[in-house]
Amino acid sequence: MVWRFILVLGLTFVSVLGAVDIVSASEQTGRLITVHDRGLKTSFVSHEKTIGEALKAQSITLDAFDATEPSVQEEMVAPDYQVNIYRARPVTVVDGATRTKIMTPYQSIERIVKSADITLYPEDKTSLAPSRDFNVDGAGLLLTIDRAVDFTLDLYGKKQAARTHKATVGAMLDEKGVKLGANDRVSVALETPITYGMEVRVWREGKQTIAEDQPIGFTTELVYDADRPVGYRAIQTPGVEGVRSVTYEVEIKEGKEISKKKIAEIVTAEPKRQQLAIGIKGLENGLTRNKGALHFKDSKGVVHRETYYDLDMGVVMGSCGQGGRYSVRFDGMKIDAEGYILIAANYARYPKCSIVETSAGPGRVYDTGGFVKNHPDGFDLATDWTNSNGR
Repeated sequence: MVWRFILVLGLTFVSVLGAVDIVSASEQTGRLITVHDRGLKTSFVSHEKTIGEALKAQSITLDAFDATEPSVQEEMVAPDYQVNIYRARPVTVVDGATRTKIMTPYQSIERIVKSADITLYPEDKTSLAPSRDFNVDGAGLLLTIDRAVDFTLDLYGKKQAARTHKATVGAMLDEKGVKLGANDRVSVALETPITYGMEVRVWREGKQTIAEDQPIGFTTELVYDADRPVGYRAIQTPGVEGVRSVTYEVEIKEGKEISKKKIAEIVTAEPKRQQLAIGIKGLENGLTRNKGALHFKDSKGVVHRETYYDLDMGVVMGSCGQGGRYSVRFDGMKIDAEGYILIAANYARYPKCSIVETSAGPGRVYDTGGFVKNHPDGFDLATDWTNSNGR
């Protein structure tokens, strides 16, 4: 699991947990807004509900193509905000013989291309520079796209669209990670130039080959938000699974598969990481090492006696799709790849892998213990508080 510890305060990242008193005060005195706009900084106090309403009340105007971070729709919950205004400017996108002029506030090539509603492939090359020909492109930026050559690759019976900047078939196969064996054949000579729309077929003589599409799981980045209460969970950016095409050499005897060996693998779509926001406001009121035990009432009115324990949880992490993996949260709670605290509970009431509420945030049941005889609704939270060894 890939995650990093970030406390989000508007767009300002801070490492302070004790934001409760500050937030309470802001509800009475307003929220401090600092606006950064083309090198100028302006600060003011606002009682408005959203960023956009706060800017409007302050007579800060936005063009239809301008953008802000946070967005104008964002509801303000923190005591103060740093608001960046990105003013739109002209960009000329040169995509082969096509020139498109757009107004965009974005700085990155990816966002500019998206603004122009242009599809960009991983193999394409791009460059961004100030415009040098004011008569043709005007003032602004020039984004040039150097497209990779489209062709069809039939790899051991798996036909797919492919792209490359390589000049020859042999160089393209090396780029794609295709290692030709003694019995492999290619439909054209390796020195053949790559041209638009051509088809390159690779096959293996003798034994049968099959190709399969397999998913590539995405990772989750956990973002801890000090302005959201414990129990808050929201996907900020959805994750997207990738796809890999895997080719196997299969030997079949009397209608049965007697051997299967992987001979090629190509990633056809990279996975996209998911970003998950987890609230930690009020975390100090939950179970801590000093408290040792706590009675927590959940949203259904059920009271749970909470305790903690510190064991290697790898032995119970083979379930719930975790594959034996877990990590330690910034406060010492042991969590799975989705940010759920590892919980021991009464399986009869809380089945393995079920999601439960705790004073430290949502948990997932992975374990049980003898304590459930006397406390059938009790939870034992897995922590790193006594060993402090990161597991």
